[in-house]
Amino acid sequence: MSVRVENLVTSGTFSLDGGTWDVDNNVWIVGNDEECVVIDSPYDAAAIINAVRARKVLAVLLTHAHNDHIGVARELAETVGAPVWLNPEDQVLWEQVYPGTTPDRQISDGDEFHVAGAMLKAIHTPGHSPGSTCFHLETEGTVFTGDTLFNGGPGATGRSYSDYPTILTSIRERLLTLPADTIVRTGHGENTTIAAERETLAKVTQQ
Repeated sequence: MSVRVENLVTSGTFSLDGGTWDVDNNVWIVGNDEECVVIDSPYDAAAIINAVRARKVLAVLLTHAHNDHIGVARELAETVGAPVWLNPEDQVLWEQVYPGTTPDRQISDGDEFHVAGAMLKAIHTPGHSPGSTCFHLETEGTVFTGDTLFNGGPGATGRSYSDYPTILTSIRERLLTLPADTIVRTGHGENTTIAAERETLAKVTQQ
């Protein structure tokens, strides 16, 4: 049975630098009827667990460690018996949610995660946060970009531990080099494509 991609939207708040904002977050489930991985775990562990159903969860993969992407990571992981993976450069953000702890496993650039006969490859894309990581599912022509690249351009860089020139470099060198028809599945909002965001970034950098 071939791999498929499922989307669940959960709602809650994002808090950083003393501010709080209401947000809707995408949760991505990649797998088949037997096994899957979950990309990001923002809110509502019960809803994610219900979407996973009886499948074996191989990993909870985190695109970055802002609270609106990891809020129920521990609860989810403990319930389904899966390890939580995060790039260690986001440890400072992780500890704002889970003080004095570390995720179960560390993601490095180029790591491969095999599920349902397919492979997700980790792409380190710092800028929105130091450890921001995207996951490329090449066989399905899709990439999960977290808050690095949205429908309409780069993710936010106006808060602590973020940097605008860095995110632009990450997008140009690590994401826009993917095939033009690659579907971009984001941490918030609607999908886009690499081709569309090449055009968007060209306009951004001309301003």
